[in-house]
Amino acid sequence: MAKYNEKKEKRKIAKERINILFSLAERVFPYSPELAKRYVELALLVQQKATVRIPRKWKRRYCKKCHAFLVPGVNARVRLRQKRMPHVVVKCLECGHIMRYPYIKEIKKRRRKNIE
Repeated sequence: MAKYNEKKEKRKIAKERINILFSLAERVFPYSPELAKRYVELALLVQQKATVRIPRKWKRRYCKKCHAFLVPGVNARVRLRQKRMPHVVVKCLECGHIMRYPYIKEIKKRRRKNIE
């Protein structure tokens, strides 16, 4: 039982640190994009070591290839596409990597809301 609580506590601390590192990256980005990138890399290391998931709000804010902290309009291009299935296309302008996130769930949720 003690081992389980210890592991739970480690994961809780890891999640807190990930949040802190990403918020620091967000705050520091306008002055030093390289430092923001380093914060993202550290957050990913913490995440790997503690085997926790990065919160969804931060997961889409960094490039999966070069680990740059992404700010739309500065070093990332964000587009909405309807072809095939509706999705958001985020292109990292530092390395050119393209990430696609479907938003079909949001559309279904909105449709259900309108019916009710």
